[in-house]
Amino acid sequence: MEVEAILKLVVLAIGFYMAWNIGANDVSNAMGTSVGSGALTLRRAVFLAAILEFSGAFFVGANVSETVQKGLIDTDMFLMQPNILILGMCAALFGTGVWLQIASYFGWPVSTTHAIVGAIIGFGGVIGGVEAIQWGEVSSIAASWLVSPVVAGVISYIIFSILQRNILFAMNPTEATRKLLPLLVFIVFSTFTLSLIFNGLENLNLNISFPQAVGISILVGLISTGITYLIVQRIPISEIETRPPSRNLPQSVVSLEKAIKHLQRVHVASFDETHEKVGVLLDEVKTLSRDLRQETSFSERTSEYKNVEKMFVYLQILSACFVAFAHGANDVANAIGPVAAVLDIIKNGQISDVASIPPWLLAFGGLGIVIGLATWGWRVIETIGKKITELTPTRGFCAEFGAATTILIASKLGMPISTTHCLVGAVLGVGLARGMRALNLNMIRDIILSWVITIPASAAMSIFTFYILRWIFLS
Repeated sequence: MEVEAILKLVVLAIGFYMAWNIGANDVSNAMGTSVGSGALTLRRAVFLAAILEFSGAFFVGANVSETVQKGLIDTDMFLMQPNILILGMCAALFGTGVWLQIASYFGWPVSTTHAIVGAIIGFGGVIGGVEAIQWGEVSSIAASWLVSPVVAGVISYIIFSILQRNILFAMNPTEATRKLLPLLVFIVFSTFTLSLIFNGLENLNLNISFPQAVGISILVGLISTGITYLIVQRIPISEIETRPPSRNLPQSVVSLEKAIKHLQRVHVASFDETHEKVGVLLDEVKTLSRDLRQETSFSERTSEYKNVEKMFVYLQILSACFVAFAHGANDVANAIGPVAAVLDIIKNGQISDVASIPPWLLAFGGLGIVIGLATWGWRVIETIGKKITELTPTRGFCAEFGAATTILIASKLGMPISTTHCLVGAVLGVGLARGMRALNLNMIRDIILSWVITIPASAAMSIFTFYILRWIFLS
């Protein structure tokens, strides 16, 4: 009995340590873009992330936890040796936590999903052989690691391209934002609400059908849209934007401004040689326009873009909350899935097909994530927010919404994908919409290398920790 009590305390402590490191490293991916764009201060980002990460973990986290605890290795191989599986899961959690803490110290944004999956496969392969690994499930997860950044990148690319065409390239950007912002708010609020209530309130024992969830989501979206519409209508349009161009600027400057907008559209949509030629022409036209602006009031129009970014600050904060909720829903499984499996074995004395995950355990993991973010997460936030690409609220919103949508879809499907992959893919999508020069390719290279290193590093640490634990408890 004393051994069982000690094992319970050990696995809970290791699980909390793992959750703490998830908060320190992966939550930074969720909030780094908001801090980097200036939409949120570091303190406010931590506060918002604490609420939304915990909510995502508690309400939706069980969907993915079942995959992590059972789907990666064939636990039937350990039916006669349940204690070996207990020590192996503890080793996987602890080894992964150590690697994440090292990565967080150096500010490396690594994938905790990569790490825990690699760690479980590592000890499972060493103890049970390659036949103990569920290669079909592993292949599905590996495919999601490749597909998820592409999907997130495509979504973010499309959203930012729409914003460029309809707002940033518009002749009257403030007026264009006032028209489009309510629609964006409807999409974000409806999607966020649907993700929460459709099969997401299982732990509260509420029975809500899909049609009911859709109806509630649309209602919340409409209410939010109405409030947003009333707010944006109060935002004044500057006199420089409302005056007729003939009274406002020389006709030559007006024509050049229109030409720049059209050339920007062509530049974004073109590739290879055409892309380069249009880029050169665009630079020349901008130079000519800059010279003429010195003799006119044309420079006053730059304030319109500042107004647009100010309006998108609030939408990016909303999308940051969306990402944090999605991250909590998906990545709490990395800490809680193995813990649930171990506690179930200790309680029943045998290996179950899928151990039930009590709400208190999800809350326990969510608390660890929050504390990790608050105490250690600032290191990786600086890397994500400032070193991949230059971020503004409009760009950050597109990246975060694209990443969060991908994460939540995967969470509903029970696929433990990488938040890091999704967000990096989303940022790449936004950057590609502006051209390759907008990306810090060296930083992207380093991030990708960290993904490659993570799997063998966490697997090795898991195996090493397992042998130590076996020597302590079974020798």
